[in-house]
This record gives sequence, structure tokens and C-alpha cells, in this order.
Amino acid sequence: MKVYLSTLGCKLNESELEAWARRFTNAGDEIVDDPRTADVCVLNTCTVTHTAAHKSRQMARQLARANPNARLVLTGCFSDIAPDAARALPNVALVIPNVDKDRLVERVADFRFQRSDLTELPYGAFQNLVSDLQSPISRTRAFVKIQDGCNMSCAYCIIPLARGKERSRARDEIVAEIKTLVAVGYKEIILTGVQISVYANDGDRQHGLRDLVAAILAETAVPRLRLTSIAPWDLDESLLDLWRDPRLCRHLHLSLQSGSDTVLRRMRRPYSTAQFARVAQLARDQISGVGITTDVIVGFPGESNTEFEQSLQFVEEMQFSRVHVFPYSARAGTVAALLPLQVSDAVKQSRAKQLQTIADTSARAFAQRFIGQTMPVLWENTVTSSQQPVASSQISSLVTRHSSLVWSGYTDNYIRVFAASDANLHNQISSACVRNIEEDGVTAEVVG
Repeated sequence: MKVYLSTLGCKLNESELEAWARRFTNAGDEIVDDPRTADVCVLNTCTVTHTAAHKSRQMARQLARANPNARLVLTGCFSDIAPDAARALPNVALVIPNVDKDRLVERVADFRFQRSDLTELPYGAFQNLVSDLQSPISRTRAFVKIQDGCNMSCAYCIIPLARGKERSRARDEIVAEIKTLVAVGYKEIILTGVQISVYANDGDRQHGLRDLVAAILAETAVPRLRLTSIAPWDLDESLLDLWRDPRLCRHLHLSLQSGSDTVLRRMRRPYSTAQFARVAQLARDQISGVGITTDVIVGFPGESNTEFEQSLQFVEEMQFSRVHVFPYSARAGTVAALLPLQVSDAVKQSRAKQLQTIADTSARAFAQRFIGQTMPVLWENTVTSSQQPVASSQISSLVTRHSSLVWSGYTDNYIRVFAASDANLHNQISSACVRNIEEDGVTAEVVG
């Protein structure tokens, strides 16, 4: 069976897609990169915003047009929130709920052989995602899902409804999967979930994320381990102590959402800007050179000009290494969608542009700190490859100036690096001396 896999949305969706690719391959199926050649197309949908839901429907239709003979399998948050709408899309043969997506490969195989047990399956624990990988890899980083679901009730968020209650995979299972991924050549493992800081082995928060990370560092030979978003209120000194191991990437993603305390309260976020700032400073004190990234929503219902200015000022003061800026998008089924004083699209776009300008300045200032320093870089692609097109005039100039290949990769603290080299650097970690700030990152010289 030839399978085409596609996803929208978050890193968690991407981690699930990677796990399915490994499991389909081990089952003897072929993963193809063109939907026109596939027998089955799988789309992992998103619904975090109205735009994401629209893109999910649009992509499903595009896949159906590209290959009318392929069976289309939908899963993910859009199909979970709106299963009837998902089933009504063209060519959809199977809709798999989020609570069963860890059995997606088996469900697709069942459907392929027309078995009759495809009705509702009971909610169960995570299935074992560990596979004995045999084929060579082309990617450098692997996402590993450790947790799913959320018990919070943020006013703007549909994810608890789409993905259900918090649940975690067994620690031994995660460690075994990482050992397998490292054995076949992955250089960086990224732990992901809806909210990884609530990870609980066998339901026990006392043996949570800190113990999991410690076990991975102690029991595997992973060259790099990176964490995705951590709730600011769950970051403490016991977890930060683990960054003494240089394999743990100096990068923390702490979701802010707003730099105004009154907006945070309307969002139902359980912290103030002062508490967030203390946590960020604690991380900077404990981890030299740490890159702190964040998410910020602009135009939340009722956000006044004063509140927006407070948010702008706080983001500027925090000097994040990267900021993901999102105009607020109302989602049916959330508290915020019913709030008065909805902000117009024009105002949201204007505010997003202003905040992005500050975010870009902060990113450049962070990278500037490392000019002249030699840092380890995990190299991923050449900038002239189809997977990594040239992104700016500065990097285009770099390509023009050098007859050798120009490679792109990331430092452990998540600075994008470009460097010229005739060597095949793909999936290698090597030292590079940072030279100049560019629009899309920094340029550097490979050392040695």
C-alpha cells in the first residue's frame, strides 16, 4: 500500500505524522511524497483557529482533486470537533477520532481489508509507538509525543474539547522509542504534547516531566534533547537543574499569550506578567545563553489600546529570542467567542504587525549576543534544496558568493545558522563560528 501523509497545525500533529510514517513503513507499506501516487491519503487536521479549520477543509479537497482514486483518511482536531462535516468532504473513507489516532495505522489496515470492526472503539491508553526501524532516515530531528489532552479551560482554546483530558504515555515506552530513534541516526529528539509539563508516569505527577527527562538523559545516548512548550507555572529549579547536561538544548518555549494582566485574567491564564517575568529570569539565571520563545495573541475580545500597549511594552522588556504572533480567532464552543467587544480584523492585523516588528528586533538582539562565538550546529539542509528554498536576499547573496553548498541548521538555543561548506553536513553536529546577523538568522563559518 502506498500512503501519503500530510498535517496542519502544531508540533504534536507533526510528531504523530512521523510516528505513523515509521509504523506504516514497518508494516511493509510505502510512504510517498506525491498524493497522486498514493492508495491512501492521511490528513492530520487542525482547528485551533477558524483559519486552521478552513485550511483543513481546503487541503482535504485538494487531496481529493489530486487523486480521486485514493481513499482519504481524516483525523485530528478539525475532524474531531466536526466529524459530520469531515465525513461530508469528497473522497473521505474514514474519520478517526483523536482518542484513537494512536491506532491509526491498524485502523487503516483494517479498513483496507474491509473488516467489519470499524465502528466506535473504546477509549484506551496510548498504544506502543515503538518500532524496530530498519530503513535509513532523511530527517535530523524526531518528535516524540509524551502526553496528550488538556484539563485547563483557557477562554480562547478549543483544544481540551478536541483532544480530551490529560493522559500520558509510560516512561519506559518513551525511553525505548528514543533509543530506537537514536540507533537509526536521529541526532535530536523533541518531546512534545499538548502540555508536556503535566506529564505523569502511570498517572503520578510526582514522577513527572523532570524524572522523564532525567531518565532519557541517563538511559539513552541521545545527542540532543529539546522540550516543546512548558507551562510557565510548572518551570522550577528541580527541572532547571537538568540543564547541567549539555545535551539538553538551551531553549524554552513559555507561552505568554498576552503582556497585559487584565487580558490574561479574561483569558483565564493562571499567572500574571510579574510571575511570568520571574520564571523567565530564573531560567536565564540557571541556563547561560538560553533562548526563550513564546506565543502572543493580539486582539483578544475587549483588548483596549491601553492593554495592547501594555502587551507591547512587556514583550519588548522580555527580549524573547522568538515570538509567534497570532491575531485572535474566535472558535465556536469557547468562552471567548461569546465575549463582548470583539476586536475588528483590521485592528488585529495592525496590532499583529506592530508586535511582529518588536519581536523581530528582539530576535536580532538575541542572535547579536553570539557574534564571534563558536557554537554547535545540527545541520539539516542546503538552502538550494527543494525542501529549504532560499528565504531572503541576504542568504541568496551568500549562495552567490560561494561556489560551495550553503547549509542551514540550528544551534541548541534555536538560532538558525547558514554556512558554506563543500562537505556533506546533513544530520551532523559540528562547530561553527557566528559571523553576521541576517534577516532569517545568522551566517557562520564551519570550524574544523
